[in-house]
Amino acid sequence: MKLKLNAEGHAVVVDGKPVYVHDDGKEVPFDAPSTVQTISRLNAEAKSHRERAEAAEGKLKPFEGIEDPAAARKALETVANLDQKKLVDAGEIEKVKAEIGKAFQAKLDEANSRGDKLESQLVSELLGGAFSRSKFIAEKLAIPADIVQATFGNRFQIEDGRIRAKDANGKDMYSVTRPGEIADFEEALALIVDAYPNKDSILKGTGQSGGGAGESKSNGTKQGDLGGDKAARVTAIKSRFPGLST
Repeated sequence: MKLKLNAEGHAVVVDGKPVYVHDDGKEVPFDAPSTVQTISRLNAEAKSHRERAEAAEGKLKPFEGIEDPAAARKALETVANLDQKKLVDAGEIEKVKAEIGKAFQAKLDEANSRGDKLESQLVSELLGGAFSRSKFIAEKLAIPADIVQATFGNRFQIEDGRIRAKDANGKDMYSVTRPGEIADFEEALALIVDAYPNKDSILKGTGQSGGGAGESKSNGTKQGDLGGDKAARVTAIKSRFPGLST
């Protein structure tokens, strides 16, 4: 860099800054105050870096001679375990933790098992009570409630504390008399029995017992076929079993 001079040999100044000519011929005004500030800033940064380096070296000095930092860290952890557990050997810490975890898991499993058992009892009570108290079973069916539950109980589930009947596809059964609403237990059971292929063998008044008793003569016909007249049979079932489609 060379200071640019005018014809009189005086320095050329632009905005109060002397102009210098670089080797490539480019002319650049030299901002002395800004340069001084930059140099001061860089000196301060260099001093800060030097002080941090010296501090780091000071902290590392006590660890001179340690070739394996990982082993040193493990040793420190062992000592920490000794301090924390005192009477427990450092090598047994993980074993103790495992035993604690095992005991906790056993308690959790026991609680879950108890919860499942209580839920099963609740379902059994709700469903069993519904079947045993059913007016439909008492008035319309010729078999006891426990057999009805054993036969059709899988079509009912407990959801949100209430009994819901499911159709053959596992979907909620809806009321015929109250369109858009879920069928209650009594109506759902009536609809399920109505769709049962052997419903005539379990309905009261068909001339057969609950197990499908044998034959007996009545006006030259078998019990249960109502004289063999299908229309009469349907009418008889409807009269005994109102509300069911046939």
